[in-house]
Amino acid sequence: MTALPRDRLILAAIMALALGLRLVGLNGPLWFDEVVTHDTHLRLGWGEMLSSYSMNHHYLHNIAAKLSMSLFGPDPWAIRLPALIFGLGGIWAMWALVRGIAGSLPAHATALLMALSYHHIWFSGNARGYTGLALFSTLGLIFFLKGLRSGRTADWLWFAAMLALTIFTHLTGAFFFMTLGLVWLGLVAIRAMHGTLARPTITGPFLGFLIGGLVTLALYAPVIPSLLSTVSGVAATSAGDPMQEYQNPLWTAYEGLRTGLGQAGPLVTLVGLLTAALVTLGAVALRKREPLFAPVALGHILLTIVLLTVVGMRIWPRFFFTDIPFLLFLIVMGVGLICQWLARLLPDRLGAVLFPLAILAMALVSTPLALRNYSAPKQDLAGAFTQVEAQRTPGERVYAISYSGEIFTGHFAADWQTIWTEDDYRTAMAEPGPVTIIVTFPARNLREYPAIDADMQAGVLGERAYLPGTLGDGGIFLLHRD
Repeated sequence: MTALPRDRLILAAIMALALGLRLVGLNGPLWFDEVVTHDTHLRLGWGEMLSSYSMNHHYLHNIAAKLSMSLFGPDPWAIRLPALIFGLGGIWAMWALVRGIAGSLPAHATALLMALSYHHIWFSGNARGYTGLALFSTLGLIFFLKGLRSGRTADWLWFAAMLALTIFTHLTGAFFFMTLGLVWLGLVAIRAMHGTLARPTITGPFLGFLIGGLVTLALYAPVIPSLLSTVSGVAATSAGDPMQEYQNPLWTAYEGLRTGLGQAGPLVTLVGLLTAALVTLGAVALRKREPLFAPVALGHILLTIVLLTVVGMRIWPRFFFTDIPFLLFLIVMGVGLICQWLARLLPDRLGAVLFPLAILAMALVSTPLALRNYSAPKQDLAGAFTQVEAQRTPGERVYAISYSGEIFTGHFAADWQTIWTEDDYRTAMAEPGPVTIIVTFPARNLREYPAIDADMQAGVLGERAYLPGTLGDGGIFLLHRD
């Protein structure tokens, strides 16, 4: 389906809007995971960077980020440039997917909502591989659906390439293609029962999965021993995590909505129920146009939850970033279905503009939520370091909590000490003199170190400053005792 000039113009305007929204704050301070990515991978040599596996190493993204750094330097915007490019590419890919399924208006609506999505803006300025996962997964779905229709080998070779690129970005990308595999097997079974199974339905996908899998194994071959060792230790690490709610899928859904809305409370539950209803209606609306889309989108969410639970891994909301564009499309289609029902009760002229007006309303609601990205840095580690050093008095001891201590002493070359246990904290407080305690991830750290929380409540430690962050639990407390 060839795009009309008007459609290209609308898409160009949406992409320009998306770019503008994502350039703002692109050079803001790096947050914890970005600093770890930089220090443990990006600043190493090429061979050393690719010598071992790490859950924090999003391989394809980090290769792109290192290339960007070599061209433009180590500024945050350069480190985040690949995520920005992949994010914009994901909007285009989703527009192309939706247009092929449902036409131009739903495609424009989905792309616009992606451009204005709080989460999509946030991750497009995050030096991690999640926008790459979304882009390559969407392209993989395009070639999957296209290959099933056409039976062409070329489509399945492109599918194989997207499979390899997705999983080489991050191992969790395999969950999406496992979902596609299950959907394919289900389709084969259904067509076999109805006597409509054709050979290309078997051979094409088999070729795509086989070649894609072999290429993925070849890409990961140098780090397979350390990969297996790392994955086998995930369950033990998660079991000892004081934040056990991180392994609850209901917490994951709530947290994803809470960060998008910027508040907690009953509104989050209400929005969650409304979203579920619209997604369900969207699946109904697509059952004839593209019956495989909803099973893929919703099946990936379910499979991800099941597999992460089985391996004992934390169920972070970011593991579902790939699903945001798909859910937005289902929401658009659900709203469109409601508009169709209402249009029957209205005059023709009003009924004809009901869906465009609904799209405009969704965009208007999304805009203030999107602008929350600019209310604070993701996590102001650089600001914490600068402020503490500026206010530090002679002889004042400075302590950071847990792994954040390694960030400050390593990345910022601070002469601070690190508190690893409550005994460390009590020892530090037993010495006389001024003390500053930096608490990053306060929800986690104050639960893990209840003595610090108790001293805050008792006034032993005063709050010198609180640096907010748009990252969930991304605020930083600067606590002080004279």
